Amino acid sequence: MTPDSLFSLEGKTALVTGGATGIGRMAAEALVSAGARVLIVSRKGDACAAAAEEINRLQHPGTAEGFSGDVGSQEGIDALAGEIEARCPDGLHILMNNAGRTWGAPLGRFPYLAWNKVMSLNVTGVFHLTQALLPLLRKTASMDDPARVVNLASVMGEVPIGDGAYSYSASKAAVIHMTKILAVELAGEFITVNALAPGPFLSKMTAFAVGEEDKAAKVAGDVPLKRLGRKEDIGGCMLFLCGPGGGYVTGAVIPVSGGINVQVGSNIFEKAMD
Repeated sequence: MTPDSLFSLEGKTALVTGGATGIGRMAAEALVSAGARVLIVSRKGDACAAAAEEINRLQHPGTAEGFSGDVGSQEGIDALAGEIEARCPDGLHILMNNAGRTWGAPLGRFPYLAWNKVMSLNVTGVFHLTQALLPLLRKTASMDDPARVVNLASVMGEVPIGDGAYSYSASKAAVIHMTKILAVELAGEFITVNALAPGPFLSKMTAFAVGEEDKAAKVAGDVPLKRLGRKEDIGGCMLFLCGPGGGYVTGAVIPVSGGINVQVGSNIFEKAMD
């Protein structure tokens, strides 16, 4: 048993939605580094193509290609599924449902439409894209080497943290539950379904809070492990879940959150016992 035998993705084809920036970009680069052919899509096709070009310049064993794809509507999902089928007639080995959005507003002033916009992409889009791509995932799935689905959840979907992003937190809780449901239903078809539940990472979505050095330091100070997430934290999880070493894991939610997922208050009786 060698590291390559555990984590190699040579000969695999992966799709990463929202893969031009942030956590999706981290995941895409990790998959390419292990030898996979990675399709990077988002509504901004030019950004995806640029990201793929930058990753390819690193001269990893795998390759990346970027193009536009919208998972925020039925029409967009149908079009994307057709494009993936045309590019991958032999099937898809890995699907990472990463595309998502957030919205922040104080309780009492949170817009109705904002709730629906977040849910339609973060939950509805994840479910329907997975459903649409099942025929391609089934083509590559086997008992010894299952096809893999990795959903992007959040630590905010595991613990009761609102931070003004109520629909985002609720959507990620839904992603976690849906991950477990699909893991049960697809296990017999040799398709694993797992999720990552990240804490704070530097991305376009979190730039308002960690985009400046002093703000980033304050956020990191509240993380039990005292730092923000790094690209190797995402990359390591992806290579485990998608490589040979992760083929017996399904229905898992990996907390890539620096300990926020188990962070609790002080001992209830501590002061009384002083």
